[in-house]
Amino acid sequence: MAAENKRDYYEVLGLKKGAGEDEIKRAFKKMAMKYHPDRNPGDKKAEEAFKEVNEAYGVLSDSEKKKRYDRFGHAGVDSNAGFGGAGGFGTGGFGGAGGFGMDDIFDMFGGMFGGKGGFGGQSRGSSMKGRDLQKSVTITFEEAAFGTKKQIKLNKYVSCDTCGGSGAEPGTSKTTCPECNGTGQVNTHQRTPFGVFQSSSPCKNCGGTGQINEHPCNACGGSGKIKKNVTIAVDIPAGVDNDSVISIKGQGEPGENGGANGDLYVVVSVRPHKLFKRRGQDLWLDIPVSFNQAALGADIVVPTLDGKVSYKIPAGTQPDTVFRLKGKGIKALRGTRIGDLYVKVILEVPAKLNAKQKKAIEEMGSIVNVDCYNKKKGFLNLLKELFK
Repeated sequence: MAAENKRDYYEVLGLKKGAGEDEIKRAFKKMAMKYHPDRNPGDKKAEEAFKEVNEAYGVLSDSEKKKRYDRFGHAGVDSNAGFGGAGGFGTGGFGGAGGFGMDDIFDMFGGMFGGKGGFGGQSRGSSMKGRDLQKSVTITFEEAAFGTKKQIKLNKYVSCDTCGGSGAEPGTSKTTCPECNGTGQVNTHQRTPFGVFQSSSPCKNCGGTGQINEHPCNACGGSGKIKKNVTIAVDIPAGVDNDSVISIKGQGEPGENGGANGDLYVVVSVRPHKLFKRRGQDLWLDIPVSFNQAALGADIVVPTLDGKVSYKIPAGTQPDTVFRLKGKGIKALRGTRIGDLYVKVILEVPAKLNAKQKKAIEEMGSIVNVDCYNKKKGFLNLLKELFK
């Protein structure tokens, strides 16, 4: 996609321009979970949005790319973009045919700003953190309430067992690159319309690592890592909710050139319960009661997450009345608070009656007059006032 057609990266992540590192990371997790292909199977729009979110994060999470983006927009991070276009530096100037593109400008000022590809940018040999990984896990409602442990299987890159991640065959070691003397950078001079400038670029002889691997490890081909099936035990704490994210430091993929491992983010999905609805730490439960139970009062059995309890509803209980059972909810994820269980009374009217039952209810209706029904009595009084 051409730079001019791309959405603003801050807008993609739902942020304001200039957002900080923590804000960017939180926004990325939220948007990545929303559009992740595992959650949107077959949805092409979600797939494109997921790619867009990753592209935006790839720029804004890199401090040097972010600086360029904040200053120049998409052109600052798009190697195909130049300072071109009508009214700008057109053909014959910067950006036109035979002119200078963005890469040329960065080359030109490389010695001043840290080399091609960025102002103060890292060389290829700089250590880089490994790739973060994301994995979804589904648990039951009860497991979310009380906590559980799950075994998660991943197929990921890990440090090579044979060479210990060095990339060199056991018993050998890498040597210092003679071209760059181990710096990973070579300096060149370039004559430009602004004069002669010195620029730094990654050493082609060693790939910017500063070292030559004369005896690469046979097991990993010199990369220092291999793909492997691994199983990771994940402790899921009591109180997690749907879409909770558990971060496991260092369980992502290995870093480059001595960089730290990436992290693993486990996204928790909680199956709905057949009886309970959750609202934060509180639980809600609808319980059907009969007319005679509501009218006369009764001891009813109330299910909770840790067993059944008996509860006495008073005589004259009205439909949709809510009772609270303190401490019968879910423990807070952080802290010691335990939520409550709210029981809502659902008055059930008999759907099928035989002749004897109908007669009994008719007799009751003739005995229980309007004075026994406060709401009905009030309603009838209002009708009398309105239609005098």
